[in-house]
Amino acid sequence: MPITVCHSQNDSNESVYTYKSGSFDGIGKWYKGREISHVMGYQGMSWLERSEREQEEETSTLLENMNLEPTDVVADIGAGSGYHVFKIVPKVSEGKVYAVDIQQEMLNAMEKKKNRLNQTNIELIKGSEKSTKLPKNSVDKVLMVDVYHEFEFPVEMIASIKQALKPDGKIYLIEYRGEDPTVPIKRLHKMTEDQAVKEMNAAGFTLIENIDNLPWQHCMVFGVK
Repeated sequence: MPITVCHSQNDSNESVYTYKSGSFDGIGKWYKGREISHVMGYQGMSWLERSEREQEEETSTLLENMNLEPTDVVADIGAGSGYHVFKIVPKVSEGKVYAVDIQQEMLNAMEKKKNRLNQTNIELIKGSEKSTKLPKNSVDKVLMVDVYHEFEFPVEMIASIKQALKPDGKIYLIEYRGEDPTVPIKRLHKMTEDQAVKEMNAAGFTLIENIDNLPWQHCMVFGVK
């Protein structure tokens, strides 16, 4: 039987999560009908940096979709090894990139590359499972690439992102298309547009557009309602 946890004094959002037996790739925790997947560990860093990633995901097209301005402040949540961070930095030369991750090993890898390239407009932040630790009202654009489905506490994390966004800020939610069985990614590491919209609407965001020009992924743009 599924177990829905009731409100508690320490965590007022716990009642939105359900715990039940799930799949091997899941954590046994569900949100709005979606099982949350395990986090990809730092041991998979080489996969993030694989040479064929541009061909498979068309990262350059994704960055074009973001319409980055030189003065933009961008936050990459779940930045991993910094694959996207170091591609964004040259495009926001008068702005800033916050690179947020919860794994110290990922932050260490980005720190080494940041120092090697002498990049001064990257700020590394060690987030938590419930917070990005970003400054309030500081960010123009938030990028989440194949990471949202791994948030153990999606309600708390999106609330944290909402606080960090400027009033006209946007979220770029990139997820492998759950509607497409030909996308060669495990089921729990995909999301459908309908599921993403359901969860983001609950957090106070509305879908502005889903830019359908990436080979395997949705590029969903959300703004505050």
